[in-house]
Amino acid sequence: MVEVRVSGGTVRGASEAGMAVFRGIPFAAPPVGAARFAAPQPVVAWDGVRDALAFGPPPPQAGVFGMDGVGVAGDEWLTVNVWSPDMAGDLPVMVWIQGGAYTIGMSGLAEYDGARLAADGVVVVTFNYRVGIEGFALIEGAPANRGLLDQVAALEWVSANIRAFGGDPARVTIFGESAGGGSVAALMAMPRAKGLFHRAIASSVPGVFFAPDLAADIAVACAAELGLRPTVADLSTVEPEMLTVAGDEVMAKIGQFARWGQVAHKNIPFAPVVDGDVLPVTPWEALESGAGRDVELIAGHTRDEQRLLTALEGMLGQVTADQAAWALEVFAPGLTYPQLAPEELFEVVCSDWLFRMPSLHLAEAQVAGGGRAHVFEVTWAPAGPLGACHGLDVPLVFGNLGVGGTAAILGDVTAETEEVSARMRTAWSGFAIHGDPWPAYDATNRLTRVFGVEDEVTAYPEEVSRMIWRAHAFRQISLDPQH
Repeated sequence: MVEVRVSGGTVRGASEAGMAVFRGIPFAAPPVGAARFAAPQPVVAWDGVRDALAFGPPPPQAGVFGMDGVGVAGDEWLTVNVWSPDMAGDLPVMVWIQGGAYTIGMSGLAEYDGARLAADGVVVVTFNYRVGIEGFALIEGAPANRGLLDQVAALEWVSANIRAFGGDPARVTIFGESAGGGSVAALMAMPRAKGLFHRAIASSVPGVFFAPDLAADIAVACAAELGLRPTVADLSTVEPEMLTVAGDEVMAKIGQFARWGQVAHKNIPFAPVVDGDVLPVTPWEALESGAGRDVELIAGHTRDEQRLLTALEGMLGQVTADQAAWALEVFAPGLTYPQLAPEELFEVVCSDWLFRMPSLHLAEAQVAGGGRAHVFEVTWAPAGPLGACHGLDVPLVFGNLGVGGTAAILGDVTAETEEVSARMRTAWSGFAIHGDPWPAYDATNRLTRVFGVEDEVTAYPEEVSRMIWRAHAFRQISLDPQH
């Protein structure tokens, strides 16, 4: 057992295979009761020594993938977990922000165990933040982007406390994938987060950020499921589990809301809101104006981002020419793609709109704003039909190849899987330790690290897509005026 003094009191962690591990440490007060829908409040102090041996309860989850039944019950949603290989060290810190479409996600999942990554000589931190209606719905009387504010509070906790775990608060790298990658991008654009991290890895960044009019309309629809209005006065009396049910009901019929435009077609009811305060502008605008100039950035994606989503929708191998034409019209209006088979066109268009081009454009905005960016693509694929799909990089980076939901996309773990994982894990931890992981991206050479059966640094591989989208700007998404 290992004891540490942190904000709030003393915690007792465990020694696991030579690694000091702490789970479930509060970094803010429970956001319930009078604090419901508020910005995160200071942690409530405790007496004596508090066990930090089990993950804290997750924030309320949507029902997708059965996530609403995962984890222990309780209202201490805002907790942090730490893996340290040297409690007396002065090690770089890697802070993970999980994804989940801003609707699900918790740090206690087996795939996010930080032990293998920490063994490379870094302190690994994971944490919970509010998702769904609790974290991202635009509610009258509440600050926007409460989930992002939770992330800032977690980073403030790291800044104040990580030295007690052998971490260096002046060398903090944030990293995240999917909604976690979008969160990393948002944090780079947020004045409140400035100075809390020094490097960033944004993987599979979604191009979806809401304008207030769209976010407000979605909140109205969610509250209407309960016969209420989207105000703190109305919703603060509703049990959190009932709010997630309301969100699930809206998700189930989201295609009926044509006025929500593209997000209705991709089942995205929640995303960061460009509210002008917490998030002043989109990440692409912020970085292009130099907001990330002092933060070294890695940004990238997998090659076949859409393939997993196509499989989950039951469309793998069944995409028709009409569906491909529809995808082109909805997600790439005015853009011209080469002649491709229907399924390939559908896959490429959706991959480009949702993850690939937003990630690339984030790196390009960083460079345009005078910052440094490094770009990657994962092309290695396990056996099976999913290719180098969305989420593949998560088990590869953490090295937890045989456990957890994301590991299911790997299938049988082979020696090759282990080798690719080791290279990605070393690249990510090496970036946190040393920076400068491979040649920087610039507008002339566009050098990109490709994680394949063998790695290479080459010109950005998706040149056709890059050229198609080169003049496109990822802006906040507003209500569709045509509906």
